[in-house]
Amino acid sequence: MVIAIDFDGTIVEDAYPEIGEPKMFAFETLRELQKDRHQLILWTTRSGAKLQDAISHCAKHGIEFYAHNQSFPEEKFDGSYSRKLNCELFISHKNVGGLLGWGEAYQEIKELAQGKGKLYGLEGESDAGFFRAFKNFFNSK
Repeated sequence: MVIAIDFDGTIVEDAYPEIGEPKMFAFETLRELQKDRHQLILWTTRSGAKLQDAISHCAKHGIEFYAHNQSFPEEKFDGSYSRKLNCELFISHKNVGGLLGWGEAYQEIKELAQGKGKLYGLEGESDAGFFRAFKNFFNSK
């Protein structure tokens, strides 16, 4: 799977523009995801020197991302197309409901990669989309 991951508040505690302390099990989980052959993209509001600081910090913890703020390493943004990232999952502390613990996130990703999982809380529907989850929520009232 291609997984985009936020930095501040997700991999490390939010201390922007500084780099916060690592979130519990963040780097261990990212290393496991890489061992499982997932492509990880660093997706952050950081740019320039601050982005390089984040990349270097992750490298010190054994994480080399496939791409940084782009869908693939060779991508050059020129404004002629959407900035929407091409990935299968986003991991961010700004998710609806907040950030799962890193261990729980890893287990969910493992299940999704096997065609199982409960994405959006819908047991057995790994491709359940956001709107189907809303429809099911409102129909249950």
